[in-house]
Amino acid sequence: MIRISDIRVPAGSDEEHVRNKTAHLLRVSPEMLSEFKILKRSKDARHKENILDVYTVSVSLENEARVVKRCGRGNVCIIKDEGYRFPSHGDRIPLQRPVIAGFGPAGIFAGLLLSHEGYRPLILERGRRMEERIADVERFIDSGILDPDSNVQFGEGGAGTFSDGKLSSGIKDREGRKDFILQTFVRHGADPDILISAHPHIGTDRLMKIIPSIRKEIESLGGEVRFDTAVEGVEISDGRIKAVKLSAPGSSQLECEDLFLCIGHSARDTFEMLCGKGLAMEAKPFAVGVRAEHDRQMIDGALHVEKADYKLTYHCDDGRGVYSFCMCPGGYVINASSEKGGLTVNGMSYSQRDGRNSNAAIVCTVSPEDYESYGDDPLSGIRFQRDLERKAFKACDADPGAVPYQRYEDFRLDRMTAAPGSVVPACRGRYGMGNLRRILPAYICDDIIEAMSAFGRKIRGYDGDDTLFAGIEARTSSPVRLIRGDDMQSANIKGIYPVGEGAGYAGGIMSAAIDGMKAAEKYIGIYRRAE
Repeated sequence: MIRISDIRVPAGSDEEHVRNKTAHLLRVSPEMLSEFKILKRSKDARHKENILDVYTVSVSLENEARVVKRCGRGNVCIIKDEGYRFPSHGDRIPLQRPVIAGFGPAGIFAGLLLSHEGYRPLILERGRRMEERIADVERFIDSGILDPDSNVQFGEGGAGTFSDGKLSSGIKDREGRKDFILQTFVRHGADPDILISAHPHIGTDRLMKIIPSIRKEIESLGGEVRFDTAVEGVEISDGRIKAVKLSAPGSSQLECEDLFLCIGHSARDTFEMLCGKGLAMEAKPFAVGVRAEHDRQMIDGALHVEKADYKLTYHCDDGRGVYSFCMCPGGYVINASSEKGGLTVNGMSYSQRDGRNSNAAIVCTVSPEDYESYGDDPLSGIRFQRDLERKAFKACDADPGAVPYQRYEDFRLDRMTAAPGSVVPACRGRYGMGNLRRILPAYICDDIIEAMSAFGRKIRGYDGDDTLFAGIEARTSSPVRLIRGDDMQSANIKGIYPVGEGAGYAGGIMSAAIDGMKAAEKYIGIYRRAE
């Protein structure tokens, strides 16, 4: 099979056009191509007068080696068409079924692999199943009444459910895990376009249906998912996990020799419990900032693409980085709080991405040295986050708990915003006007202002006076890393697998799902298939 990348055709060209262009590049007739398959599609909109669709395809034909050699192009090569292969099984007999804490992307795909291979995993999710979780989130958005265990952060599907549902990742993947994940989403209802899009996304509305469908597949294969059940404690003996303590009524200790910690970066009480038990962990860098909200038509016009996505980075004079994160075309800012008295926001969008505004986090990197005043232990970053979130909760004096908004001009001049300008908030949750400069450290504000000027040169109007900032964005990634070895088990407590975003090894749905698969593969390599 031959792969041909960087095939450029006029925007909107049909598949026949792409096929003919492929044949031309290979110097063969279109009739000679068999098994023609589009692998990726992206858009090059750098030149408004010449917007192009860019494809990567694969084809089969006779004498492939000779065709590639005769073609003499660097974007043409022979590949092996190998999908994901389940790993070989080990020899040990498992004494108990594996336990997975958390049913976000890492827990879902670890559980799916283990279920397919006959291990009947027990998956524990502190939040509620999707239908109940949606109701809890809607009640919070309408009334401000927060359920600390069922919200935008916790519940079936994890925090990624109430997001844009992006499936992009820079991870190199020769084993086919990405395709396995994408194919799984498509089997359960995702648009097949995610298989070829360079920037695949699903949307919150579709994820709400897809995740329960995957859960039912896990259950049909012998896995079990228990909701309203958190891991409250672990029993350690001789450097190995022996049992877990569960929060569910009537539950006590559950014997456990293998625990997958897929807990997400908002499970602060679990981090505290694990730190108290001596699990190896460390504070790590993360990022803090705001949500920048713009009129979608302005962004689309500046980038010459409908429902435009963007990624912005800037290196500040003080050495810190400022970058955009979780960009949501036609999306909404959502109150993503999970602790009473604290407030943090996220971005979300539906599959059509047709909201009036587009938004993205604009965040500044922070390191343990930046928050050393909050302690020199692994949990110092959590204390730093909590302090900022509590300030954000109080930022709207007349309505504590409402999402504080500020025009960019007012942010720059350090003054309270009286009312929005030309950009009107598209917010899921109560909102009001505030001064975000009173929440964030001065160095973060200064760096964001420095970066916004550079972003305005890349996207005209990005740093306009009426650009809205909503705050704060504090949950970009985990402030803690649970240290693990090459076997993906804890560096000092065997049988514990720190996995995914909460453990400090992923950033987004795709990378967390891949990390969950890798951990399951390590387990499968140790144990024989359960009888």
